[in-house]
Amino acid sequence: MEALMYVFNILIAVYLFIDAPKHHKNKWTWAILGILFSFITLGIYWIKTGKKVLGWVILIASTLWIILGILGVVALGVLKAVQ
Repeated sequence: MEALMYVFNILIAVYLFIDAPKHHKNKWTWAILGILFSFITLGIYWIKTGKKVLGWVILIASTLWIILGILGVVALGVLKAVQ
Protein backbone atom coordinates (compact mmCIF):
# COMPACT_ATOMS: atom_id res chain seq x y z
CA MET A 1 0.00 0.00 0.00
CA GLU A 2 2.84 2.34 0.84
CA ALA A 3 4.50 1.64 -2.51
CA LEU A 4 1.30 2.67 -4.28
CA MET A 5 1.43 6.06 -2.57
CA TYR A 6 5.01 6.55 -3.75
CA VAL A 7 3.91 5.74 -7.29
CA PHE A 8 1.10 8.31 -7.03
CA ASN A 9 3.54 10.95 -5.73
CA ILE A 10 5.94 10.33 -8.62
CA LEU A 11 3.15 10.36 -11.22
CA ILE A 12 1.78 13.62 -9.84
CA ALA A 13 5.27 15.15 -9.83
CA VAL A 14 5.88 14.09 -13.44
CA TYR A 15 2.50 15.47 -14.51
CA LEU A 16 3.21 18.80 -12.79
CA PHE A 17 6.73 18.94 -14.24
CA ILE A 18 5.35 18.54 -17.77
CA ASP A 19 2.20 20.67 -17.42
CA ALA A 20 3.50 23.62 -15.37
CA PRO A 21 5.38 25.37 -18.21
CA LYS A 22 2.17 25.36 -20.30
CA HIS A 23 0.65 27.65 -17.66
CA HIS A 24 3.80 29.76 -17.14
CA LYS A 25 4.55 28.13 -13.77
CA ASN A 26 7.91 26.92 -12.47
CA LYS A 27 8.11 23.22 -13.30
CA TRP A 28 10.70 22.42 -10.62
CA THR A 29 8.75 24.06 -7.82
CA TRP A 30 5.52 22.28 -8.70
CA ALA A 31 7.26 18.91 -9.20
CA ILE A 32 8.99 19.10 -5.81
CA LEU A 33 5.75 20.13 -4.12
CA GLY A 34 4.02 17.27 -5.93
CA ILE A 35 6.47 14.74 -4.51
CA LEU A 36 6.17 16.14 -1.00
CA PHE A 37 2.43 16.82 -0.75
CA SER A 38 0.95 14.89 -3.73
CA PHE A 39 -2.83 15.31 -3.96
CA ILE A 40 -2.94 18.58 -2.00
CA THR A 41 -0.46 20.08 -4.45
CA LEU A 42 -2.38 18.71 -7.42
CA GLY A 43 -5.60 20.26 -6.13
CA ILE A 44 -3.98 23.65 -5.58
CA TYR A 45 -2.30 23.50 -8.99
CA TRP A 46 -5.60 22.77 -10.74
CA ILE A 47 -7.30 25.60 -8.85
CA LYS A 48 -4.57 28.02 -9.93
CA THR A 49 -4.62 26.88 -13.57
CA GLY A 50 -8.36 27.04 -14.19
CA LYS A 51 -9.65 23.56 -13.36
CA LYS A 52 -11.28 24.98 -10.26
CA VAL A 53 -14.05 22.44 -9.60
CA LEU A 54 -11.81 19.40 -9.99
CA GLY A 55 -9.08 21.14 -8.00
CA TRP A 56 -11.41 21.89 -5.09
CA VAL A 57 -12.77 18.34 -5.10
CA ILE A 58 -9.24 16.87 -4.94
CA LEU A 59 -8.12 19.38 -2.32
CA ILE A 60 -11.11 18.83 -0.03
CA ALA A 61 -11.01 15.04 -0.42
CA SER A 62 -7.29 14.83 0.33
CA THR A 63 -7.62 17.16 3.32
CA LEU A 64 -10.47 15.08 4.74
CA TRP A 65 -8.44 11.91 4.17
CA ILE A 66 -5.52 13.36 6.14
CA ILE A 67 -7.81 14.52 8.96
CA LEU A 68 -9.42 11.07 9.16
CA GLY A 69 -5.97 9.48 9.28
CA ILE A 70 -4.89 11.73 12.13
CA LEU A 71 -8.11 11.03 14.03
CA GLY A 72 -7.61 7.30 13.51
CA VAL A 73 -4.08 7.42 14.90
CA VAL A 74 -5.24 9.46 17.90
CA ALA A 75 -8.15 7.07 18.51
CA LEU A 76 -5.81 4.07 18.43
CA GLY A 77 -3.49 5.79 20.88
CA VAL A 78 -6.35 6.56 23.25
CA LEU A 79 -7.66 2.99 23.04
CA LYS A 80 -4.23 1.56 23.82
CA ALA A 81 -3.81 3.99 26.73
CA VAL A 82 -7.17 2.99 28.20
CA GLN A 83 -6.37 -0.72 28.08
